[in-house]
Amino acid sequence: MASMLVPGQPIILPKGATPQPGPGTYLRDGKLRASLVGVVRNQGGTVTIERSRPHPPALSSVVLGTITRLSPQQALLSITVVDGIPLPPGEDFSGVIRKQDVRATEKDKVKITECFRGGDVVRGLVISLGDARSYFVTTARNDLGVVFATSEAGATMEPVSWLEMRCPKTGRIEKRKCAKPPDL
Repeated sequence: MASMLVPGQPIILPKGATPQPGPGTYLRDGKLRASLVGVVRNQGGTVTIERSRPHPPALSSVVLGTITRLSPQQALLSITVVDGIPLPPGEDFSGVIRKQDVRATEKDKVKITECFRGGDVVRGLVISLGDARSYFVTTARNDLGVVFATSEAGATMEPVSWLEMRCPKTGRIEKRKCAKPPDL
């Protein structure tokens, strides 16, 4: 699968190639850059960006969303990105992370409030199309969980383990089910 580009991102070209910029691209500082979210296509010496169309989550889709509500049994998620493609504003989907879908081991010891907080950005995997209102999402893999969180002091938190994040401003540790960063 070709890699997804976002606006402003430089387009990597093969050595010696000097293609012409086409639709969805522009030149800045001698570098060809994407002006759309999409995939690079090279057609007859012209580089274009083919716009990726958003689609609803399907079984095994990787989604990103924001925690909107917590209860002792589940966390509600507003899904805004499906398989790396952002959804248009106002067209988000609803997801549910149930207590038993937070992690693969020690499912009976999971406390939702120790794994997520309102406003956390979470990467998850769709495991079921759920009911008429929402998709069932799991975070029971190492690469799934909280990817972005804000501390009570308003600072962006840093993961220190798969169960904890630290506020760089105050040094305070808060419990979260953290996603392993993709480059580690």
